[in-house]
Amino acid sequence: MVDYPSHDENLVSLRRIEGQVRGIQKMIQERKYCVDILNQIRSAIMALASVEDKILEKHFQACVGQAVRGSSSSERTRKLEEILKLLKQFRKL
Repeated sequence: MVDYPSHDENLVSLRRIEGQVRGIQKMIQERKYCVDILNQIRSAIMALASVEDKILEKHFQACVGQAVRGSSSSERTRKLEEILKLLKQFRKL
């Protein structure tokens, strides 16, 4: 079994983001001003990006770090290919 790092510390942020999204839904239902809705959407996107950054950092420190320090060259290659694939996906956004 693979021992992945815990990301529990992000749950508080994700719950807050969930509340933000519910707030955006309510703003839309109540026909609030477009710019106010857009500002709330941007806020939620930035909060998600922050969680994404934290998880990516932990992935580099734990998962990738373990592969780089390990003795398996195939595992190192696999992790590096995984990182390249992620970077390509992120660039498409």
